Amino acid sequence: MTQPLLEVLADADALARRAADLMSAAAHAKNGAFSVALSGGSTPKRLYQLLATLPFPWARTHWFWGDERFVPPDDPASNYRMTREALLSHVSVPADQIHPVPTVGLTPETAAAQYEASLKTFHGAGQLTPERPLFDIVLLGLGTDGHTASLFPGKPMLDERRRWVGATDDPNGAPRITVTYPGLESSRETIFLVAGADKKDRLREVLAGDKRLPAARLQPHGTLRILADHAAAGD
Repeated sequence: MTQPLLEVLADADALARRAADLMSAAAHAKNGAFSVALSGGSTPKRLYQLLATLPFPWARTHWFWGDERFVPPDDPASNYRMTREALLSHVSVPADQIHPVPTVGLTPETAAAQYEASLKTFHGAGQLTPERPLFDIVLLGLGTDGHTASLFPGKPMLDERRRWVGATDDPNGAPRITVTYPGLESSRETIFLVAGADKKDRLREVLAGDKRLPAARLQPHGTLRILADHAAAGD
């Protein structure tokens, strides 16, 4: 893992506020299109609810997802649905700047290929280079098993370096679509949001560079931040 900048916040609410401030500052500092890869879960939901109340360059921001469960967009488990309800339905974002993972009427493999094609269209190139990142910000979480996005321990997708998006499954066998390491690493800034005492051991292992954990294998080209609450950071 690229050496991260670790910040410890008082609690999950302070963590969300710090992440919102970082995102807002980065967005306002850049001219032209601004691109974000979103994460699912309860911790980023607080961030999204807060973002919806802040001034933000909605008209030039593009919203993508780092991973998605292969469920319909109105399913309670959908990352897209959570983000729409917490953030996107409350702000003025042009519809063509919201880029959900397709999950209806096709196979997971076809969905992954279509999402990769949409990323390439947005990027305007078929190759990723450090000089021209795909994303301005990538938001990521840390699972209790060390996974991030839908990159789970022991899965073949961990070794994928050619495709930008792939189909995989979680430990229970449920299909998922995930942006791969090459896509996630192509970002100006990567922000891990880590909250809760159940993440304490995994966070310590990630910070130690334990490559058995998918989160520790990430090597982003830009800045890497880990925002953790006191419960996750421990001592």
